[in-house]
Amino acid sequence: MGSRAYLSELFSLDGLVALVTGGSSGIGRAVAGALARAGASVVVVARGEAELAATVEELARDGCRAASVRADLGTRAGVRAAAEEVAGVFGEPDILVNSAGINLRPPMGELGEDVWDATMAVNLEAPYLLGQRFGPGMAERGFGRIIHVTSQQAHRAFVQSGAYGVSKGALESLARSQAEAWSPYGVTCNTLVPGFVMTPLNARLSSDPERVAALAARTMVGRNGLAEDFAGAAVFLASRASGYVTGQSVFVDGGLSVH
Repeated sequence: MGSRAYLSELFSLDGLVALVTGGSSGIGRAVAGALARAGASVVVVARGEAELAATVEELARDGCRAASVRADLGTRAGVRAAAEEVAGVFGEPDILVNSAGINLRPPMGELGEDVWDATMAVNLEAPYLLGQRFGPGMAERGFGRIIHVTSQQAHRAFVQSGAYGVSKGALESLARSQAEAWSPYGVTCNTLVPGFVMTPLNARLSSDPERVAALAARTMVGRNGLAEDFAGAAVFLASRASGYVTGQSVFVDGGLSVH
């Protein structure tokens, strides 16, 4: 077997369908692009119509098969409606990537129920509901990949972790519970754990040059993350190559977490 055929057998996503929430910006957009370029038919779900259109247009120019669904993942009704619309595009997804998130960080003493509820709805409940909708079908078909994008705040509290950190810690626990339920049937469930990445979600910190430099100095590679740093890890976790990797938190952080 030649090298191309071997790598294709390991990592190709040809014939698979992927759903990527938050796929119109930041890490989600990079992951959606990576999966599409690896062969998957990708449906991108987000709120911004212009950003969704730009993402799909870019992928189409590269010869990829992609579509978008505009949705509000902050309500149960919105999540359920989005799930059914997605399933009607290319069929039931084989790969579910939960990258959509909100990053509200008031001081703990000022954390109100409105921020708590909004954070949990998008960061935790939407991934749970989408998993409940698509995970059993993946298990019945004997193959599936669920990937959640979490955060360093799932493991340590800093820069006012607040409700955001709680939601991301719970999301990693959700991945383990999903792995326990569905991995015996060929469905792996893992999380990607970013360091500090220069994305719109981190606009509050990225606008402070001193803080950005300090965070870069905490890594082992000497720089902060970029969205495209997640492409390879996402393709690996979505592919057949990761069939024996499940319930894990895969750190893509330049060594920040161990430095």
